[in-house]
Amino acid sequence: MLPFQTPGKPSDPTDRKDRIISLKPSRLGRLLGVKILGIGSSVPEKRVRNEDLASLGYDAQWIIQRTGILERRHAPPDLATSDLAVEAAERCLQQAEIPREEVDLILVGTYTPDYLLPSTACLVQDQLGLVAPAMDIQAACAGFVYALVVGAHFVACGTHRSVLVIGADCNSRVVDPTDERTYPLFGDAAGAVLLGPGSREQGLLSYALGADGSGADLLYRSMGGSRMPFSYDPSRNGAHYLRMEGKPVFKWAIRVLEQTVKEVLSAAEVSLEEVDLFLFHQANMRIIQSAVETLGVDPAKVFNNLERYGNTSSASIPLALDEAFQQGRISSGDLILVSGFGAGLAWGTALIRW
Repeated sequence: MLPFQTPGKPSDPTDRKDRIISLKPSRLGRLLGVKILGIGSSVPEKRVRNEDLASLGYDAQWIIQRTGILERRHAPPDLATSDLAVEAAERCLQQAEIPREEVDLILVGTYTPDYLLPSTACLVQDQLGLVAPAMDIQAACAGFVYALVVGAHFVACGTHRSVLVIGADCNSRVVDPTDERTYPLFGDAAGAVLLGPGSREQGLLSYALGADGSGADLLYRSMGGSRMPFSYDPSRNGAHYLRMEGKPVFKWAIRVLEQTVKEVLSAAEVSLEEVDLFLFHQANMRIIQSAVETLGVDPAKVFNNLERYGNTSSASIPLALDEAFQQGRISSGDLILVSGFGAGLAWGTALIRW
């Protein structure tokens, strides 16, 4: 049985390629009294430039024109998702300048865990030497925003005071090197923030989370779960790789980004002009540019690092947040809008008072 095919029903790949996904509304919320205490990120040393891919038969100019990506980072064989997550977390804790024994919860957004069992968060907890509950949150490229909202809930309700939220993915392990339309898009990275109690003016002024499983067959990995366990069956070669129907995902991403930004700003009663910085999921520059133009966002307020890292999935937003902070683009009291979207289909957007 093919992925997402109902028994007895033939699968028509053209249905997926040409399908238009109708937009579903998000669930909105507000979480105040939460502060970002620290931030950090990590990327592998190995740079893979478009020119390097050209030597393998890829069209370097196509990559630039269609995505805006110039290079990406790939982890060496001995480096896993948890290793990137630990390095980002260490830098985050150093920047926060709080005793690590105060960390009382660890959340890791990832779809490329070290193992299917146990969670990557437990591995991170052990490597950091922390005494805290730990769990993974799987929402693909929206994983960090999902984890951020979950972590903010724990802090806002007063049950936890130092929540470590990490987004980390080793995408290079799950993309097919022979897939010329998908392989060049992705890179490896991790980013982390530490959440704690803040003033009543700080936190998530509004957030939107959403999912639409009707688009699950547009971006998926079919092998490795209970539906299709790992197998040495030659007929299943390549089933462990990520598969994406680029055209419908591209169109959906533009529309959902525009919709969710409007939802969050409306709920917070904040105008576009009042937002100090926009950090959209670094998936494709054409998606970002289209949303910026349609919404009327000032391009000078949009932070991008896609050209240097590619799509780093769950790490995309915290990596950009860290770089923006290090460059002095974020100050106390600023309004920061972040938005992630991807497989599921799932999305998450939050307006943060820093």
